[in-house]
This record gives sequence, structure tokens and C-alpha cells, in this order.
Amino acid sequence: MSIRTVQKRDLPGAHLARQLTALAVPVAGTQLAQIALSATDTAMMGLLGVEALAGGGLAVVIFNQLRTMGVGLLVPMGNQIAAADTAADPGDAARAIRGHVRAGFLLATIAGIIGALAIIGIGWLLPFLGQSDDVVTAARSMLVALAPGLIPCLWFQVIRQFTVGMRKPLALLWITVASVAVNAALNLGFIHGWGPFPSLGLAGIGLSTSLVHALTFIVFWILVRRNQTLSPLMSVRFWRAERRDVISLLGLGVPVSATYASEAGMFSVLALVMGAISAEALAAHNIVYQITFIVFQVAIGLSQGASILVSRQVARMRTHQALTVMRLALAATSVLAAASGLCYLFIPDVVLAPFTVDASSDTIALCRSLLLIGIVMQFVDAAQNVGVGLLRGLGDTVSAFRLSVVGYWLVGLPTALVLAFPVGLDAAGVWWGLTCGLGVTAALMLMRFVRSVPRTSELSPDRNGPR
Repeated sequence: MSIRTVQKRDLPGAHLARQLTALAVPVAGTQLAQIALSATDTAMMGLLGVEALAGGGLAVVIFNQLRTMGVGLLVPMGNQIAAADTAADPGDAARAIRGHVRAGFLLATIAGIIGALAIIGIGWLLPFLGQSDDVVTAARSMLVALAPGLIPCLWFQVIRQFTVGMRKPLALLWITVASVAVNAALNLGFIHGWGPFPSLGLAGIGLSTSLVHALTFIVFWILVRRNQTLSPLMSVRFWRAERRDVISLLGLGVPVSATYASEAGMFSVLALVMGAISAEALAAHNIVYQITFIVFQVAIGLSQGASILVSRQVARMRTHQALTVMRLALAATSVLAAASGLCYLFIPDVVLAPFTVDASSDTIALCRSLLLIGIVMQFVDAAQNVGVGLLRGLGDTVSAFRLSVVGYWLVGLPTALVLAFPVGLDAAGVWWGLTCGLGVTAALMLMRFVRSVPRTSELSPDRNGPR
């Protein structure tokens, strides 16, 4: 066998790996920058006192929950566009892509309005949820200021899915990174009333976040409009969206949104379980969760990149390469989990230092033990994240939701409760239960993907790799 023959056979996998990296890096960077956005807001709240920090933090949690569900509704649009872009007739491809974009903007607008009203409504329900008057007052002012920002936030997600689906993320990462700096400046301006800004206190932090969401959407929209390839395909005329495109996106997006809500709900319940164990357990849980959450954001980038590539390969009847994408994504997440796991194992104090400045010795010791479990948890968490993306690439979002319910709620939560209380492992039992639930979810989703990929590779007209 000649060297040239080996290189030719290796080319498709190498080509897919480069495409996966090109898609995953901007998305992962954007996810990390969004964490930095929330972290900046939280740091600024601390300048205003304990009540502001408690109420404002609660408001951010509420906003992020509804934002995540709205994003889940729109994520499949990227897969639809990726598949449409493979059409043999460029005219048919362009019409299909514009239709998907219009449907995305329509659903983003509706979801943004409903979500904004829900955010404000939840603020008025807080007194009935056992919150103190000071926390309610602070949270309400923050929620009212945050609510309008949900609409441009979801519009931004539409353009994000459009550009990722077209495999042209443009300056997505840099826009999001710049937004963190702008948000910090606006926060300080509105808090202290510097320059032309009025002094609004906590509400000013929410207002600055809403303004940043609007600015990032406008900047991204301008960049896409200046791109000769993308501009003719992006239509914001959501009032012209066709019913079939809207129904199609809803059919895929609602299960994804429900999957995101299911996962977030499980973590919220487990946080309550930790609080029932002890204050130290809850504190350690929150700290280690934030650390592993950083790795999770990178896995999201790999998941979405793999999802887009699977949609393209299946649309072109190259299912053998869809399986290659799965192997590449799982290998990348394994390397990521292993690298971070080595840090948890050998330099735990360095990893924990930014989060444990004022923590007690008992909390720090518990953090170290949870970090060791986190090494295993990260592998299965990243794998289930990739599994969600792979199934979405096949258009099978319903199975992803059903399997997540089985893994999270029928396996993970009961196992966590049994290990924590009857077995007596306490906080460690909760995390081992979480790991079991994520592991079962990952296994079910990956097996479902392998079984669901249509066996058409032998019939594919082009077996020489992606164009």
C-alpha cells in the first residue's frame, strides 16, 4: 500500500476534524463569554450589598432559565440550514435557508415576548415563594430591566444558528468577548451615575445587560449583511415565514427546549438536596459545579459542531462519515475531560483558589473530594452533551428528550437520593448519583444514534469524502 493511498483514505477524517474544530471553537468561546457576562453582573451586584446580591442573583437565575429554554427552541435551525445548504440546486437551497431564517426570527420574537412577560410575572410571584421583602424588591427591579433584553438575545441566537449552519461563524467569538467589556463599563456607569448615565443601582445592571444583548445583535447583523455569501440568504421578515417552516422548527425545537429544561431542573433539585445535607455541602456543590461547568461549555461547542456536520453528511447520504464525526467529537471531549481531570487530581488547590477565598476548611475539603468525582462526571457529561447534538443532527430531538428524562430523573435523581441518605454517602452520594444519571443518558443517546444512522454508505454516490 502506497503512502499516497493511505493519505487519501485518511483525508476525510482529517477534513472532518478541521471542520469540527472550525465550528466548535467559536461556539465554545461564545458559551464561555456568556458565563463571563453573568459573572460580571454578579461581581457588580456585590458592590451594592448582600440584599442586592441575593435578589439580583435570583433574577439572573430566572432570566437564564427562560433564555436557555428559548435558545433550545432555536438550536435545531442550524441543523435545518446545514441540511438545506447541501441541495443540488442553489436556488432551492437559498429559498429553503431563507425560509428557515424567517421561521427562526418569528419564533424568537414570540418566545422573547412571552418569556419577557413571564420574567416580570415571576417577579410578582416571589413573595409567595418564601422570599424576604428586601430580596423581592431587589429581584423585581432587576427582572424588569432584564426582561426586554430577552428578545434581542434570542434574535442574536437566530443569526448565530444561521452562520454556524452555513459553517461561517464570522466574528461570533470576538463579538461576545467584546460584549463582556462593554457590559462591565455600562454596569459601572449605571451603578455610580458616571458621565451621561443616570444612577440606577441594581436596575442599572439589568439595563446594561439588556443593552448589551441589543448591541451584540445589531453588530452581528451588520457583519452578516456585509458578507456577500450570507447577506442574500438572511431574511428578517419573520411576518413572511411560511407555516410549514414554523411547524418544522417547532417540532424539532420544543423537545430540545424541554431537554434543556429537564437537565437544568435536575441540577436545581440536586442543589436543594445538597442544602438539605448541610450548608457546607451546598457551598461545595456550587463551587465544583461552576468549575466543571466551564468544561461543559467547551463540550457544547463540540456538540453543536458535530450536530451541524452530521446534518450535512446525512443529507448527502454519507452516513459512514456521520459515524466518523461521532468518534471525532467523543475523542475531543475525552481529551478535554482528561486534561482538566489531571488538574483536579494534581493541583486541586490551584483550581479551587478563585472560588474558596472565604470558604471554611470543611467546605474546601469537601470540594476536593467532589472534584475527584468530577473527573469521572466530566467524561459522561461531555459524552451525553455530544449525544444530544448527534441525535439533533439526525432530526431526532424527541428521542433525545425521552432518553434525558430516563437518565436524569429515573436513574440519576433516585440514585443520588439513595446514595446520599440510606447509604450515607451524603454529598459524595449526590455526585455519584449525578454521574450515574449522566452516564446512562450518554450510553442511551450514543446507542440510539448508532442504531438510527441509516445504512446507506454503500449506496452513496460519493465515497471520496466531503467536498
